[in-house]
Amino acid sequence: MSEIEAARLAALYRYPVKGLSPEEISEAHLVEGAHFPGDRLMAIENGPSGFDPAAPEHLPKQKFLMLMRNEKLARLRSEFDDATRRLTIRQGGHVVASGIVDDEAGRAAIERLLESYMGEEMRGTARLLVAPASYRFMDSRIGFLSIINRASVDAIAKLANRANLDPLRFRGNLLVDGLAPWAEFDLVGQRLRIGQAELEVTKRIERCAATDVDPTAGLRDLRMVPLLEQHLAHHDCGIYARVIRAGTIRPGDRLSVL
Repeated sequence: MSEIEAARLAALYRYPVKGLSPEEISEAHLVEGAHFPGDRLMAIENGPSGFDPAAPEHLPKQKFLMLMRNEKLARLRSEFDDATRRLTIRQGGHVVASGIVDDEAGRAAIERLLESYMGEEMRGTARLLVAPASYRFMDSRIGFLSIINRASVDAIAKLANRANLDPLRFRGNLLVDGLAPWAEFDLVGQRLRIGQAELEVTKRIERCAATDVDPTAGLRDLRMVPLLEQHLAHHDCGIYARVIRAGTIRPGDRLSVL
């Protein structure tokens, strides 16, 4: 068995709101050419962004609230119910805002909370943006889904003299076990089968200061990009992929190169 065939899908995560907390899910139904289901469906505009839902175009993440600049977002916990379209935000275990995102009053409840919570970090009015069909608020134009190798995260922890690092710091959709550190980079340009789905790996993920932030404490406790560049001469962690054959994936599924 080759090294890649020893790899398994360990966990699946979606991030319904750009910059807010992850939701672990038990399975994902991937669709050819589509984004990871339920991922980056919404973003919080930090002052006017120019986003037009009738003609959506990719915008830089600096237009929105995001962890690269707004680490206190990580102290909030968000939950999105697909059936009811309700977004709930908790702080310290208590519900601080909740609303139906397709309803003006529901969005306003979320926006008021975020404006108050972010305070001077707001450059203007907060506005909860909801993506139209086939659009997502991704950092990368080709970031349809992201894959994180746990062994690479463990290797970074050693470089940082940490006992461990939470892989959620890297905000990936698929967490993979069983690969050697950095072996995911060798998969760029290759096609993978995971469960019933097939993926094409498109590029390495270049990291920014968002990965400085502890995803639970909401504190900036590392300088990730300088750390990686000092020791590895790059600042990448994880890979992007696109779906080339639809199918369902679940934790425990084996990875194989086609």
